[in-house]
Amino acid sequence: MPNLGHTPAFRGPHGELVSGSVAEVRWVELGGLDQWVMIRGENITNPVLILLHGGPGMSETSMFRGFNAVLETRYTVVYWDQRGAGKSFDPDTPVSSMTVEQFIADLDELVGYVCQRLGKQKVTLFGHSWGSQLGCLYAARFPDRVAVYVGCAQIGDSRRGEARSYAIALDAARRAGNRKAERELLAIGPPPHDGKGVWIERLWLNRLEGAMKPKALWKLGRVLLADKEHSVLEAVTTFRALRWTLEAMWREVTDLDLPARVPALQMPAFFLLGRKDHWVPADASMAYIDALIAPSKQVIWFEESSHEMFVDEPEKFNATMLEVVLPVARARDAGAR
Repeated sequence: MPNLGHTPAFRGPHGELVSGSVAEVRWVELGGLDQWVMIRGENITNPVLILLHGGPGMSETSMFRGFNAVLETRYTVVYWDQRGAGKSFDPDTPVSSMTVEQFIADLDELVGYVCQRLGKQKVTLFGHSWGSQLGCLYAARFPDRVAVYVGCAQIGDSRRGEARSYAIALDAARRAGNRKAERELLAIGPPPHDGKGVWIERLWLNRLEGAMKPKALWKLGRVLLADKEHSVLEAVTTFRALRWTLEAMWREVTDLDLPARVPALQMPAFFLLGRKDHWVPADASMAYIDALIAPSKQVIWFEESSHEMFVDEPEKFNATMLEVVLPVARARDAGAR
């Protein structure tokens, strides 16, 4: 089993523990499998924010801790490495368990555990990319457990979005005159892809748009080096887990049609979109958001962001979560008591 790790406690100006704070990591059995969960917050009475990472299979804990730890001052933040991801990765996990339905069931057990542990009735769900599919499916099925839904790089009709992303990548390769990229993209053909195909498409899109340049890699590298909960060596496992999970799940995930499966939500919804996001193109996101029925909807645009606006524009992201989303989460949290 991977190293559980530890997380530093919240301490006051003289080194004393902050009363009412929580800082813990543990294995929580979800769906019969031990999965890594960390809970951090300066005040246990604050609204609970569960972060649903993307991928599937891409733990984003290090990025959230590195760029968005300020959220822990006003939320109690739950970091979860989903089955097949990060510290929860186990190559002996049955591939047959890597299904969307199993992830919904895992999340339901996590919500139950968190609510019991923190004395809450509802949580705020934040879903990024694949996490936005999981979050929407869960929020629609269990509305009584979700106070607020936040979709970041929100996926709607997955096939529509993937087709658009592939077209953007192929066009970028041709405009750059990159024959190797064009050949490899043409070789996999347009979606639907398998896990290997989507890996090739995303990797070329990153390279063509500059995400693999030294400055961008160093920005993430600094976060990994400063990470208190993970070792640098675990980055290798993180990417191994991503490849394994993509191959196990991508066919099912890319067939998800949220406009058909989740036409409505029963709680306030916020959507955070990157104007430069070409993994989940914003026009595909907006087609779903415009059609979605909800008590209230708000779209916040990140003009300088691509797929991870919590990394690309962390100050604006943190301000959005604390000044726009939090007041609604607090009101809904108080109303659930």
